[in-house]
Amino acid sequence: MEDRPILRKLYDDFQNGRSFDEFIESADEFEKLMSYYWCAVREVETKFRVLDNQLSLGKKRNPIESIKTRLKSFQSIQGKLQKLEQPLSCNSIENNLNDVAGIRVICSYVDDIYMLADCFLRQDDITLLQKKDYIENPKPNGYRSLHLIIEIPVFLAEETRMVKVEVQLRTIAMETWANLEHNMRYKKQLPQEMLSKISDMLNECAAMSHSLDIKMQEIHDIIENEQ
Repeated sequence: MEDRPILRKLYDDFQNGRSFDEFIESADEFEKLMSYYWCAVREVETKFRVLDNQLSLGKKRNPIESIKTRLKSFQSIQGKLQKLEQPLSCNSIENNLNDVAGIRVICSYVDDIYMLADCFLRQDDITLLQKKDYIENPKPNGYRSLHLIIEIPVFLAEETRMVKVEVQLRTIAMETWANLEHNMRYKKQLPQEMLSKISDMLNECAAMSHSLDIKMQEIHDIIENEQ
């Protein structure tokens, strides 16, 4: 059970008074729920790959550079629910967390982000629950990205489940910056003085990368207009 933390946690509960049948049922429910999230991620990924292929036919280029997918780990799910002061259960995960399933779409240009988001959200089976534009309104630390919380149907053998997925769209420059910032946040062993210095440098990089995105967009628009 060491490589399956959900079983470890549930087994600890079992030792504290839960029946063995409850232990097995809870583990099965969690793994089934994670499979729904994974199916939803694959559905969303396929939609973006189809859009990328279709849009490349007219523009002679692919608006999407890369696509990354992920599911939150059990430890991350447990930590976030604890922070929200919510119980650890499948119902609680579905009701309280929007980012268990995530997909990140990396684009060359800022305009591609909004164009892809618009095409994606026009699809009949996509329900937009929340939109946060951190490109127009970046976070105080300089973070930029377009975030969409959507709900998509997953068609199973005996039912249809509506599943939430977090979609992030960003440029290559935004992705590089976000990866650096993420690395800094998790290097807790670094001295505070060094963390502060790196934070200041990242703020400078955020402004520089935004300027680069704007300039690259301008150059791209000039080339497109000439053609």
